[in-house]
Amino acid sequence: MKLPVMPPVRPMLAKSVASIPPDASYEPKWDGFRSICFRDGDEVEFGSRNERPMTRYFPELVTAAKAELPDRCVIDGEIVVTADRGLDFEALQQRIHPAASRVNMLAEQTPASFIAFDLLALGDDDYTGRPFTERRAALTDALAGSGRSFHLTPVTTDLATAQRWFDEFEGAGLDGVIAKPLNLGYHPDKRVMFKIKHERTADCVVAGYRVHKSGADAIGSLLLGLYRHDGTLASVGVIGAFPMATRRQLFTELQPLVTTFDEHPWNWAAHTAGGAGSQTGAGDRTPRRNEGSRWNAGKDLSFVPLRPERVVEVRYDHMEGERFRHTAQFNRWRPDRDPRSCTYEQLEQPVSFRLGDIVPGLG
Repeated sequence: MKLPVMPPVRPMLAKSVASIPPDASYEPKWDGFRSICFRDGDEVEFGSRNERPMTRYFPELVTAAKAELPDRCVIDGEIVVTADRGLDFEALQQRIHPAASRVNMLAEQTPASFIAFDLLALGDDDYTGRPFTERRAALTDALAGSGRSFHLTPVTTDLATAQRWFDEFEGAGLDGVIAKPLNLGYHPDKRVMFKIKHERTADCVVAGYRVHKSGADAIGSLLLGLYRHDGTLASVGVIGAFPMATRRQLFTELQPLVTTFDEHPWNWAAHTAGGAGSQTGAGDRTPRRNEGSRWNAGKDLSFVPLRPERVVEVRYDHMEGERFRHTAQFNRWRPDRDPRSCTYEQLEQPVSFRLGDIVPGLG
C-alpha cells in the first residue's frame, strides 16, 4: 500500500458543546465504530479510532470497498449496522470476535455499512491541509454512484436544519449533531470539531454496586434499575465517576442495604451457578469477579446486591433498548422519591425516524 496518507491515522475528534454553534457545516452524529478506510487497488484496510486494524472483522466492507470506492483513497467515516428500528450498536459489537467463522457468518446475517464524512486523500493528492468545504466537495464527487455499502452522510450549513436533525434523527438511533468550521483542515487526534449530544435526566433505583479496583472498602460503580410495566426491575446501566472520598463514604452508607441474591430481583448468578442455594449469603460483601453469563459473555455478574430502596437522579444521552447507551452521570440523590415510581414512563421517547430518510438506501 502506497498512499499520500498512510495508516495508522488517528481520526480528527470533536469536543462537546451545549448548543449548536453558528456558521459551520453540520452533519448527523453516527453511533458506530469510527474508522478510516484506506484503499490502494486491491489492498484495503480499516483502522479504528485507537489505530488498531479492524479489517478482519468486516470482510463484506473490504469486498464492497473494491467495488464502490475510487481506486486510491483515504476516507474517514463510521461503520454501522442497521436494523428495523434504526442503528443497532449491539449487533455491531458482536462483529468483534476472534473466530473467523463467526465473523463470516455475521457478515452475512448483519452486514455492516460505512458512512463517509471526510476525505483525507484521493489518488496522489493529500487533502488533509485543505479546508473542509473542499474536502467535502471532493468526497461527494468520489462517492457519486457508490453502491449498497458505502454512503455519504448528509450535510447542511443551515442552522435551523441542523436543529431539526438534532431533534428528529435520534429516533433512528443517531445521537446528536457534529459541527465543523468551514475552513477547518484535517487534524488527526485533535478535538477541533464540535459535537452536540442529547442530555436528559432520569430517577433510577440503586440496586447494587461493584467495588473499586483499589480495594473492597470503596464503591467502583452503582448499578441502576427502572421498573417495567409488569413490576419487574430492569437493569439500565451504571454510574461510577465519584471522588475517592465519596466512594468510601458510599460504601459505608450502603452496607445496611446489602441483601442476598435470593431476595434480589437480579438473581443472575442463580442462572450460572445452578440454583438459589449457591448464592452469596447475607452480609457477603465481596462481588464475584470471574463469573459470566452463559447467554451473554460480556455481562459482568460480579456485584453486591442491594435492597432497591435508594433513588438517584442521573444524566444520560439516549437509550438503546432498555438500557442507557453510554455510562450515565450522577446528578443528585432523590430521598423524596418512592423507588417504585422510578419507571420507564418518565423517559422522553424520541420520535421514530427511518434511516432511509436520512441516507437513501441505508437500512
